[in-house]
Amino acid sequence: MLDTKYMSDFLEEILAIGSTAGDTYDAVERCKKEFEAYGLETEYTKKGALIGYFPGEDEENQRMISAHADTIGAMVKEIKDNGRMKISLIGGYSFNSIEGENLIVKTCTGKTYTGTHLPIKSSIHVFSDVVKEHLRDEESMEIRLDEDVKTREDTMALGIRVGDFVFFDTRTKVLPNGYIKSRYLDDKACIAAIFGAIKYMKENNLKPAHTIQFYISNYEEIGHGVSQFSDNLAEHLALDIGTVGLGHTSDEKKVTVLAKDSRTPYDFRFRNRLATLAENAGIGYAVDVHFRYGSDASISALAGQEPNFACIGPGVDATHHYERTHIEGIENCARLIAEYALEK
Repeated sequence: MLDTKYMSDFLEEILAIGSTAGDTYDAVERCKKEFEAYGLETEYTKKGALIGYFPGEDEENQRMISAHADTIGAMVKEIKDNGRMKISLIGGYSFNSIEGENLIVKTCTGKTYTGTHLPIKSSIHVFSDVVKEHLRDEESMEIRLDEDVKTREDTMALGIRVGDFVFFDTRTKVLPNGYIKSRYLDDKACIAAIFGAIKYMKENNLKPAHTIQFYISNYEEIGHGVSQFSDNLAEHLALDIGTVGLGHTSDEKKVTVLAKDSRTPYDFRFRNRLATLAENAGIGYAVDVHFRYGSDASISALAGQEPNFACIGPGVDATHHYERTHIEGIENCARLIAEYALEK
């Protein structure tokens, strides 16, 4: 049996570590410690991604299983005359999804300040019905710092500068019925599933059929996550969220096996093997086609990388907004990771 409490607890821990794409160092370092706790050797890539090596029976035809530690977020774009700030989005999401959201601004020296992201015209008492019609975009919204700032100089005196990273409050809630609500389940739910599978294999003295390279990428959300491939790598299985919603088969309690995303179909035989593994092991799964979606596997394939490619992940509702999944979905994902790792 997989340890669902361990996966849930680890997920909560890494969700609390801000890791907007471009500043993922703390989250990746936490994954490094977890790999090493299970005796896996690790190395950093030149871009700061992390690889944990799980030795298998076959060293010649290795397999990569990747998930990304980076999340969507923002960066300070402009410090305004009144001391408030405009942001530039990092990753694909809408300004509507972060209205009224609490956040942290992290300076280049590591100092942090809290604040809230609001429309400039936010109070209906002040602006009347304009508040309801006000377009939410880069020009119409701003960060209100929880500091006594009235001018640009006040804000800069705190050490805040253009280019500082912004991390939004995850509002993580783990509910007694198994549902988990949070920002950034994409893709930290998959990282939790990786370590759940590793823990299961280690505790049961199970050795992968092929050496596994567990790759924690750090730029997936902006399109250049996995970039280091060894010559002996045969397959690349990316772990990313299954998008739950109208017109999709993905389910929060199941693992999604991707047939196609907006960039490319996935290899038919590879994804069919994964579906068969799930079927034979009694794992809850769904095969789905995703709209406006790409994974580290499909992006790497389009970049000309040779390993065969596929993608799976737990079903997640309201992706790139206030997301929700279920511990059963993460468990089913971890079970399929283990089945794939042990497949001859």
